[in-house]
Amino acid sequence: MDVVQAIKDRIPERTYRYTRNQNLAALLSGLNRMLAGWANYFRHGASKKTFAAIDHHTWQRIARWLLRKHRIPRGHLRRFCDQGWRFAEGSVAFRGASRSRSSAADTAERPFPLRGPSNRQPQADHRARHVESLLR
Repeated sequence: MDVVQAIKDRIPERTYRYTRNQNLAALLSGLNRMLAGWANYFRHGASKKTFAAIDHHTWQRIARWLLRKHRIPRGHLRRFCDQGWRFAEGSVAFRGASRSRSSAADTAERPFPLRGPSNRQPQADHRARHVESLLR
């Protein structure tokens, strides 16, 4: 079985009729975890087109899930979006497969700090103080 079709088959399982009792945040966080894991595993071999196709399929399934859960017309989907047409509820937003796991949104969810230059706050503070002293 094709790996792209396999992940596309798992998405309807998460957005099927019996999952309408959960809220949108729970659905989005589950889909985000599943798609991020898949994208991390296949990030070296899959292309941007593949990730975009999976994101589009997932977005369509979430939209259909919301329409059927709330029994609303398609034009009312916008109330479940925060930026443009990105589905979100509270602090959880749909990221999809095309977003990398090292984005700024994910660093807030990590229970431990990352190693490397992005985690060097003392140096950033030192530089800011140095610039301020030069401007005085």
